[in-house]
Amino acid sequence: MNIYVCVKHVPDSAAKITITGNNQIDESVTFLMNPYDEHAIEEAARLKAQVVEAEVIAISLGKADAANTIQSALAMGADRGILVTTDKQPDSLVTARALKAAIEQDGRPDIIFTGKESIDSEGFQTMYRLAAAMDMPAASGVESFALAQGRVRVECDLEAGTRSVIEMPLPCVIGCGKGLNKPSYPTLPAIIKARKKEVKQIDLQSLKIEAPAGRIEILELKPAVEARHPQEVKGTPEEVAAELVRILKQEAKVISER
Repeated sequence: MNIYVCVKHVPDSAAKITITGNNQIDESVTFLMNPYDEHAIEEAARLKAQVVEAEVIAISLGKADAANTIQSALAMGADRGILVTTDKQPDSLVTARALKAAIEQDGRPDIIFTGKESIDSEGFQTMYRLAAAMDMPAASGVESFALAQGRVRVECDLEAGTRSVIEMPLPCVIGCGKGLNKPSYPTLPAIIKARKKEVKQIDLQSLKIEAPAGRIEILELKPAVEARHPQEVKGTPEEVAAELVRILKQEAKVISER
């Protein structure tokens, strides 16, 4: 079984992000594997332990330093890696086509794991575009996964605490949520062993993918600034409660006047 895991090299969410120019960030900050992709790697490693002759291949599209995220995936259980290199910032259209081309060049996928989203762009599109390009069913926000008799059964988080149960044939694309598992972070021996594993690098241009008819471009980045004006509510408990209700209704408008 060929198990591919798409991973993304993203800025650390704890880092202080500085915007340079109109649509760039200072990339001197720490980068790491997209947190949702850690759950994808973990689930792939668990599936490999259940399936005879399974192989886990981590694949990423990004700049040369994205090799660090591939190494992290190898240390967490992937058998080998593929890095499609580019100095540009491809949108989800190009990313999906590049991942498809690289996967098909490498082999025939039985299942593709991804994170349900990336914490930098939060576009929620790449996994669906990849699934559509490869003519595979897809499920995102997966919190439970099981494989039996060539079919997968997943539970996906929906709004208001509800879940949907989906059954799909192989091959398919699985977008992993944080509730799916607890990643087993690598030990020092695993990290050392990962350095000896194969990482194939492919230049994006060599894949000769078809240029999309349209594209998504980031025109401007702005820091998120929250304007907060704290105020103290005084009085008896009854007066404080009444004032809070008034604020929520008339100022915040999060409670209906009815």
